Amino acid sequence: MTIDAPVLSAPAAPPANQLLTAPILPTLLRLALPNTIAMLGTALVAVAETSYIGRLGTEPLAAIALVFPFSMLTQMMSAGAMGGGVSSAISRALGAGDRVRAEVLALHAILIGLCGGIVFMLMMLVFGRQLFTLLGGHGGVLEQACSYATVLFSGAVSIWLVNTLASVLRGTGDMALPSAVQIGVAAAQIVIGGTLGLGLFGMPRLGMPGVASGQLIAFTLGAVFLLGHLASGRGRLKPKLRGFQFQRTMFIDILKVGAMSCLAPLQSILTILIFTRIVASYGTTALAGYGIGSRLEFLLIPVAFAFGVASIPMVGMAMGAGLVARARRVAWTAGGVSAVVVGLVGIVLAIWPSLWVALFTSDAAVTAAAFSYFHLAGPSFAFFGIGVTLYFSAQGAAKVGGPVLASTARLLMVAIGGTALIATGAPPYALYALVAGAMVVYGLGTALAVHLTRWVK
Repeated sequence: MTIDAPVLSAPAAPPANQLLTAPILPTLLRLALPNTIAMLGTALVAVAETSYIGRLGTEPLAAIALVFPFSMLTQMMSAGAMGGGVSSAISRALGAGDRVRAEVLALHAILIGLCGGIVFMLMMLVFGRQLFTLLGGHGGVLEQACSYATVLFSGAVSIWLVNTLASVLRGTGDMALPSAVQIGVAAAQIVIGGTLGLGLFGMPRLGMPGVASGQLIAFTLGAVFLLGHLASGRGRLKPKLRGFQFQRTMFIDILKVGAMSCLAPLQSILTILIFTRIVASYGTTALAGYGIGSRLEFLLIPVAFAFGVASIPMVGMAMGAGLVARARRVAWTAGGVSAVVVGLVGIVLAIWPSLWVALFTSDAAVTAAAFSYFHLAGPSFAFFGIGVTLYFSAQGAAKVGGPVLASTARLLMVAIGGTALIATGAPPYALYALVAGAMVVYGLGTALAVHLTRWVK
């Protein structure tokens, strides 16, 4: 009798990485959808906060305008700039099949988030009053701005941690959980801020500090949840503290993208501040018309941001795996979809601006100024969309120098061109044309930079 030798089954092959093999457009749309919903939720926070701050009086409304650029800068740097560097480094490590490196990178990213939050907290607590004074704050408005900022930026570490940890998860290709947390944080911020600020449900009416407390508490809860999620091992990575050592190369891998990317939001804020100041010199009507138009731009940023952030892990993993051609296809696909979606909105409003303008004003002069803005700037929104999205795709490839230079070109065009238009007494519509031209320069400059830059593993 013969005894058959035991049949040894072959070891199971590791599951294929869908971000490296799946069709590009459907995968991109699937990843972008949660980000779009989450970013629109964040936009709702701004609307809600403005609404109940308006119930506190005129001075609080003016005060929030002084603090808003710095609050937005905190979010843009932690989520879009340094966050992009974090997602890029982790996705490239996973694309190369090095999970251990990705987990070590996650711990270094958390340290960077802590440091970033501390820097912002100290900067605003120590120099906030001087910065608000430079922007024209004085008297009761200045005091309201300082009281709001003191509470808000005391929680800067929580803001940085939430956005850094969300970027860690996005680097693994998980878009759903970070988006869900972002929506939860936004909802908590609205409820807590409104309750404490206005004194609802029998709570004391704390005013501006109460409104800021909503953001502080909501982001702290979000940070605790995300830290617990990563530590539990339920995520796609589980950073291990045992045996952890600082590694200079890990910091460099994140900062070579994140630190350079931080220049872009700085330039964006400067562009907004400079152009607002230039338009204000033309009077209240021109400024109001520009304000109605720029408000739409802020609502379109989440769309471009969603496609851009979705492209980072797809580009990064492809680069890590040496699939450079696929990485480029992802970037151009994301940029193209963003340009079509954002550009379509711009074209529609360039033809029928009343669809948006009528929501905000019935004043004939302001309406005319806003119509002029959309007629001139609307057709260029597509370039803005492709510029923002390709900036994030370039982060995934760790090649952000060119897109940052394109942002610099936009800033210089607005500053120099706006100054020249004022000096020559140009009409307001010339300023709106300058906005359009600056968007075109930014979009084409970013696209050219991505085209000319050599991407290598």
